[in-house]
Parts: sequence; C-alpha cells; structure tokens
Amino acid sequence: MAQVKLFGYTNKISVRPGETIDFHVNADGTTTAEAQLVRLIHGDEHPSGPGFQEEEIPCEDNGQWSVKKQYTQLGSFLTVEDPQNKLALEGSITIHGFIYPGLPEAGLRQCLIGRWDNDKNFGYCIGINQRGHLEFWVGQGNEVDYVQAEIPLLRQMWYFVAATYDEATGKATIHQEGVSNRYNGLLGRVAPIDYRSHVSEKFRFRQKHLPDTPFLIAGSRDWHETRGHFVSQGYCGKIDRPGVFRRALAWHELAAIMQGGQPSAQGMVAYWDTTSGYTDHGIGDIVFDVGPHMLHAEGYNRPVRAQTGWNWNGRNDSFRLAPHEYGGIEFHADAMIDSNWAVTRSVTLPSSLKSGAYAMRLRAGPGTGLGEEYVVFFVRPGKPKAKLAFIFPTASYLAYANEHLSFDAQIIQPMTGQPPIVSDIDIEMYKNPEFGLSTYDAWEDGAGVCYSSYHRPIINMRPKHRISSMGIPWQFPADLSIIAWLEHKGYDYDVLTDEDLHVEGLDLLKPYKCIMTGTHPEYYSKEMLDATEDYIATGGRYIYMGGNGYYWNVAFRDDDLSTMEVRKLDSGMRAWNARPGEHYLATTGQKSGLWKNLGRPPQKLVGVGFIAEGFETSRPYRRMPDSYHRTVSWIMDGVEGEMIGDTGLAYGGAAGIEMDRYDLALGTPPHTKILSSSGGHSDNYLLGIEEILYPYPGLSGSQDYRIRADMTYFNAPRNGAVFCGGSIAFGQALPSNHFKNNVSVVLSNVVDAFIKPGKLPGSRWINEEKQWK
Repeated sequence: MAQVKLFGYTNKISVRPGETIDFHVNADGTTTAEAQLVRLIHGDEHPSGPGFQEEEIPCEDNGQWSVKKQYTQLGSFLTVEDPQNKLALEGSITIHGFIYPGLPEAGLRQCLIGRWDNDKNFGYCIGINQRGHLEFWVGQGNEVDYVQAEIPLLRQMWYFVAATYDEATGKATIHQEGVSNRYNGLLGRVAPIDYRSHVSEKFRFRQKHLPDTPFLIAGSRDWHETRGHFVSQGYCGKIDRPGVFRRALAWHELAAIMQGGQPSAQGMVAYWDTTSGYTDHGIGDIVFDVGPHMLHAEGYNRPVRAQTGWNWNGRNDSFRLAPHEYGGIEFHADAMIDSNWAVTRSVTLPSSLKSGAYAMRLRAGPGTGLGEEYVVFFVRPGKPKAKLAFIFPTASYLAYANEHLSFDAQIIQPMTGQPPIVSDIDIEMYKNPEFGLSTYDAWEDGAGVCYSSYHRPIINMRPKHRISSMGIPWQFPADLSIIAWLEHKGYDYDVLTDEDLHVEGLDLLKPYKCIMTGTHPEYYSKEMLDATEDYIATGGRYIYMGGNGYYWNVAFRDDDLSTMEVRKLDSGMRAWNARPGEHYLATTGQKSGLWKNLGRPPQKLVGVGFIAEGFETSRPYRRMPDSYHRTVSWIMDGVEGEMIGDTGLAYGGAAGIEMDRYDLALGTPPHTKILSSSGGHSDNYLLGIEEILYPYPGLSGSQDYRIRADMTYFNAPRNGAVFCGGSIAFGQALPSNHFKNNVSVVLSNVVDAFIKPGKLPGSRWINEEKQWK
C-alpha cells in the first residue's frame, strides 16, 4: 500500500464569517479525506501544559472530500506571449545576453534563452550543458545539433554570451566573453583566468518548431504523461538584457552590444530591456520588450528583480539611483512562490463563527502523522466586537515557513545547544522541494531566499508542530498558548493578522482598547510599524508578548498580499547576506534589513528591543525596584515573592529563547519602568551581533549583564500604555500548572486594566520621589 499523505493550503489567510475560502489539497495514497472544521485553542502537547485543544465546528462542508495528487512547478523563469510565433525562427538567428551563472556545474542542462521543447527536441536554445560549458543547440525532432564553448563558465562572474546561425552557410558560432569589472564579480583582475571562447561549427540542419512551444528565459518546455506540460532545465543565476534577431549578427555588432551599445534595429525580433519598468516604489514581474513586436515577458515564481547587472560599478547602491545598472534578473531552479494547485473545495464559512484561529482538519488512512493535515486560516470579526484584539504575526510565519535549519544550517547545533529531533513530517518537508523554502534558507546556488508565500503548504504553521532544531513550538503553535490563556480566563477577544494590519493600518486597531501580539512578531512592514506606533501614540494600550520583535523591514505588493519580501543585510542575527548593491526591496523600493538601522529600533516603539538568544534553557524574572513604584505596583498585585515565571512550556521558564531589553540609548521612553529582569542565563545565550563593533571574550549569558529579558511598562499619550514581556518564552509560560502561575497573574492584571474604560491605575501619581517600597 502507498503511504497516505495529505497537504494543503488556502487562497486567503484572513477571512470573515460567511466568506468563501478555497482549499487546495494534495493527496498521496488516497482519493478521499475526512474534513472537519475546527477552532484551534492550544497547539502544544507538552505534558506540563493543558495539552492539545481544538473545538469541532459544524459546517456544511464537513465530511468526505475527494482529493488527488497535485503537481508543483518549480523554478523561476520568464515566459513570452508570442501568439503570432514571431520567435519561431527557422532560418538565420542570433541570441545574445549577459549572464551571471550561479551554479554552472549543476550536472544538469540549464536553458538560458530559447524556444526549446525538451521532450520532443524541437527548436533552439542557448544554455549551459551538464559540464558547465556554454552551448547552443537546435533540434528538428529526430536530431539535435550543437556547438559548445571550450572554456567552462565560472560561478558568479558576468559574461556576454551570444549564438549565431547563418542559414546560407550552415555556420553556427558561439561567443563567450568575460565582462566582470572591479565590483560585480567574484574574482578580480589579479586572477589569471581567460574567460573568452569563440567556437564555430557547421550545422547539418536548421531548427524546426512545434506550434505551441513557448519562448522561455531560464527554462524549457517539457512533458510528463501524468502531469502534462511543465518547465524543466531551470537556470540558476542572473540574465541581463537578452535579445533575439532573425539574422546572424557579425562579431563587431555583438561586440558593440557587449560594450553597452544599443542593439541594431535591423532584423531585431525582440530585445528585453531588463532595466525598464523601475519606479521609485519598486518593479513588477513584467519584463518589457522594446523591440518591434513588444513581446513582453512575465515572471513565474517571482524572479528576483532589483539585482545588480553586468555594468554595476559599485558607486550606486540602489536601483533608484541608477536603474540602468540594475538589469540583472535572478533565477533559481528551485524557487517556488505559488503551488498553483487546483481548488479541491470552496467552503463558505458559517456566518456565526467566532473570531479565532481555525483549520480544516483532514484525515485519511491512519489519520495521524502524514495522514493528518490542518489547513490553517484566521477568522477576523465581521465587525469589531471586543475591547481586546490579538494579532497573529503572519508575516513572521511566512519568514520561517518550511525552514530547513535542522538539515542545512551548519551552525544550528552549536547555536541551539542540542541535536535536532526530526520527525517524519520534518523529513517529508525537507525532501520535497515542492513545499518551497523559508527566508532562513538558501536556494540551490547558495543565494539567500528573499520571498515567501502562503500559497503553498506551510508545514510548520500547524498546531502540534515543534521546530526540530529547538524541540519547542515556534511561531504559530507557540502563539496558541496565548489563545488558550485568553480562553481559559474568559476574555472576549477578536483575532487579526499582520496582513490585516498591513492593508488597513491604524483603522484596523482604532476600535480596540487593547492590542496583544504573538510571541515573535519579528518581521514588520512599514505600514504595520506606522499603524502600531500611531495606535500607541493616540491612546492605544499595547501588550507586546514576545521577543525579537519589529526587527526586519519587509514588504508586500498591493496585488499579491500572499508573498513577502525581505533582504538580510550586513547586520543583525541573520541566515544570509544580500550581495553588495542588492539591499533594496524590489517590492517597494525601500531599503530592507533591520528597522534599527533605518532609525526605528523597537525600543522607540515599545520600550525594549532584541539583545540575545539562546535555546536550551529559560530562566525566571526577578522583581526590580520599579515594580514597587506606586504608579505600576498594581501590575504585581497577587504576586508572592521576588521571582516570576520559574515554570514554562519553553525550556522551563518565562524568560528565554529570544529576549529584549530596556535601552535608553536606543530610544526607550525615559519614564519606562523596569518591572522585572531575568539573569543567570547560560553561555548558550550570546549577545546580538548588531550590539557590538568588535568581538571580544565575555559576550555570553553568564558574563554579560546586558543578556537579560526586561519586563517593562510605560504610559503613552492620551491615557495609552505599553506593557512588554521581553521574551519569546513569556507567552508559553502562561499555560503552566493549568494556568495557575504568577506570569498569568501579572498578565491578567495588565489586561484587566487595559480593557477597562477610564484612566489607568497609578495614573494619578505624577511625582517620582518617595514612591518606591
């Protein structure tokens, strides 16, 4: 029997009651699955907590679903709409462009530019063969003829490449010239390497075409008896300003293009100006053909734009300054933005649904492990009803979506202080590139992944999931610990998402007296950050429940909110570095990287910001003198003793994993009170690298006083206020001992005060003297 596997995703991540949502499901080993709509309450199966909790919800679409095997198109490429077959040239031809190979010796053929049918061997193409040599080939179905360069291509070096075929003589020539300068390639002028190759062969025949073969850049047409047509022979690397002519250009004409000249109009069929289309607010997926037929190309799986081109000279660091130097479009054979599966079932949600985290639970075969799938989505209220709203940090869920750290990150074991614990679901996620990658991973050629989307199964955005490298719930299942606490305490609350916040801004937050975050709201767009700041500044009451929040600047396109872009720059705790000149987001034109480096450290927003991370133990907080100040002592009502949070589902304490601290030098409001601080962390906790200019001994948990989580509070304008837990582990401490713990007591005091109308407790005190214990 085939092993039963179920995976799925939705077309929307945030919906209202009564709306319709599409479910896309892939099944192996079964043709049916039992579907049950559930509300998710607690996602951690830790024995010290309340266990996994869900509520089954009546729904017309509960019951048996028909499911099937679905296929995913991997790889980013450009496809050209050519209804009149202008590019189906069967006579003389020239193909040219600039290329920057990322993985020339991949062991597989990589198609660069052409109209090639890989299944039937029809058409023409210039590409890279299995041995890393540039090659031009033509096919007529039963035969293929080719010519290849003598010298293999080197990775991360710019080349001008061209192939010509003269129908009158049968002569085919391939040209390869290195065009890297002092800035834009891996190797400099001191390396004694000859990049040049010019080879001619007499072809036995000319190319012929099938009528429906598409013209592709960075791939070729293929076919499989089960999935039908798809694109294969994907390319890893950049391509800049490719073109096609219906005649064989002489070398002096090609040399003029290589030197930056405009191609001749004589015989031009298409010339894709990859620098065209830039605006101050970014660039889209259309690559404009400035030739006579305007055969524009469109990107599939989001080829990366705003990348340096063959002529980038190091002076300008953004496409906004010199768009003509940013013609490089980067492709990856393993890129995946959208699974593009067929819709399995469109479900109209019950109009009576309570706002919350939901999933369609699918079961087949044994109904456990790979035979059980939770397709998660979030239901916001039809109209705001509660005084309290919880924001699920869905942007951060995208950043970590299907991360491969346990398998590919060499630093993961020393960083986490423990060996990974890998499940069958982790293995399934890793061995199937069809699930795509996270922004903590690298594509096959080593370039960091800058895009992530929820139009694919996100295996770690599921209840019960534990991040294998750390052995604890991470992101969504960890955030359900806060939801379980809200349920246990009986609070009336609404659920929102980062997507809602990005789109609606301050208007989304205005109806609520109090906003709560998840455990790790690390990735924030400008729109989200502005709305949060404006909410607090205009009287909102805000509870930051996590650690390492408001850290990376990310962006979403207005026409595709499912996909997030981030670029990891040369600061911060990061999995990769963007290359020089490629620090600005193609989505918006903003510089990415840390918000701190853009003048907006999180301390300015909520009073604390990231200081350290560690993953094998958590610690309690100790009350600080400020906690006895009569303006804030009400927060500690019911707390006995000095220690807070000496239990928790994340490594046994409330202060740990990733931690934030008070720092006046980075903008913590000067009247902020430090209620409690952790200490005594192990040497697995290390200072965030953006905090230092030089490394030196003594930067670990047992030696550096800065490595701590600070629980803080400050009053904001118009009777607003901000409370911070200062630690990812803080939220996961709430369910300990059946919610009977002093972290729960502290948070209850804060929430009760924040949702109550009128002035906050302690606000009548304005003087500082003689107000401590």
